[in-house]
Amino acid sequence: MKIVVVGGFGAGKTTLVRSVSEIRPLSTEETMTRAGEALDDVSAVRDKNATTVAFDFGRITLDAHNVLYLFGAPGQERFWFLWDRLFAGALGAVVLVDTRRLDDSWYAIDRLEQHGTPFVVARNDFGGPDFAPGAIREALDLDPDVPLVNCDARARSSSKGVLIALVEHAKHRSRSSRPGPRSYDGQVPVRPEELPL
Repeated sequence: MKIVVVGGFGAGKTTLVRSVSEIRPLSTEETMTRAGEALDDVSAVRDKNATTVAFDFGRITLDAHNVLYLFGAPGQERFWFLWDRLFAGALGAVVLVDTRRLDDSWYAIDRLEQHGTPFVVARNDFGGPDFAPGAIREALDLDPDVPLVNCDARARSSSKGVLIALVEHAKHRSRSSRPGPRSYDGQVPVRPEELPL
């Protein structure tokens, strides 16, 4: 099964993949240079000194027959062309948001809705404004059935909770009679509580 982690630049996608992967994740992070300063707004992430330039990859073995593959997408606009390929065949996606920069999440949500891919929105805790869930939903124009969860991408247990919320959401959607495209076959072979995270 494939899960994609998307969101704005510096939202914590690489950190989430690292926190739950059973293997040392494949990371395509590169040191940020002065040349990139003209392209990337680092004002809200001043301590960031590296950025993903392709994707991150992690793995979690669920049982003898099922493996969960995690793909962390790059957040900068110049890499968005990769996203559609990463969404192909995905069980679902996690949209990581930083409440200091909610508008960085609109493109990810729009693309996932266009693909018909189930997703959850995870508010990554950066110590920014603590908006009420209703305010975040309204700002992102989320459908009522899209789960909104809190997350600390650095903590394995918190990241695990986000993945469980996504699997539960995908399972619920696969059982519903809602028409629309799906980028997965609707089968969730394990119960969320059985995820060995």
